[in-house]
Amino acid sequence: MPEPQELALNFALKSHPGRIRPLNEDAVGADPGIGLFILADGLGGYNAGEVASTMTVSMLLTDLGAQLTRANGSPETFDPTDALRNALIAMNTAIFRAALNSSAYEGMATTVVIAWFLGGRLWVAHAGDSRLYRLREGRLDQITRDHSFSQELVDAGMVSAEEARVLPAKNLVTKALGATPELEPEVHDYDVQPGDIVLMCSDGLTEMVSHLEIGSLIVGCGCDVVESARRLIDLANEAGGRDNTSVILVRVAGPEPRLDGDSEEAAEADDLAADDGVPVLTVPERAAY
Repeated sequence: MPEPQELALNFALKSHPGRIRPLNEDAVGADPGIGLFILADGLGGYNAGEVASTMTVSMLLTDLGAQLTRANGSPETFDPTDALRNALIAMNTAIFRAALNSSAYEGMATTVVIAWFLGGRLWVAHAGDSRLYRLREGRLDQITRDHSFSQELVDAGMVSAEEARVLPAKNLVTKALGATPELEPEVHDYDVQPGDIVLMCSDGLTEMVSHLEIGSLIVGCGCDVVESARRLIDLANEAGGRDNTSVILVRVAGPEPRLDGDSEEAAEADDLAADDGVPVLTVPERAAY
């Protein structure tokens, strides 16, 4: 077996109720020891959205961690895609049944997005319109595709991405945990490079802050994920804070990302210390699961 390599990850998690809603129905959580990060957004307008999101983060952290622990003591190959898919299907069933068994929970549901750094790769699973982005070499790309009515209009060429942000039905999701008896989650895996920054967020951020603003802010913070998380939340609230806003940022240790070209922002980013006061965790790479 090859010698295990290590991924050094800097991370930050932050959530805020916003300026309008009295209750925060978002939930964020992580198991740094296994490189697992989860964000959920309880659907507004439904009963107990905060219960659904909190259940999801707590139970998925426990379930996926237990699956990996069992796999480490087993000769069988561990497939993160199957683990994530099965965990989300089970979570969907648990939320749906809880809603059926209690009038207080009737109709509760939540979005979810998961990032799992394993074996030098990144596994991403999601349902709903909570997103995962990747910043690489100064370019911010949206990795997940929203499960929403507005995304379907964009895909059909009926509206632009910017127009979709202001549609009256922009918050109507087509897939969420607990919304229907059955769920087919979306799971993919991606390569990981030193310097990558992964951003996970609820729609409270993306409805208030543009794609360009998000990317420019992260690069302008010089890879300081703690400062980036704080300023992204502040930016959403300064723009109106109409919804709960949650972010998780994870940086793979490596060179500072640069904006394309010789912009002042890129030069400033090079001058900032990336790791001052940022918690660091180590995730061992495994040759096989």
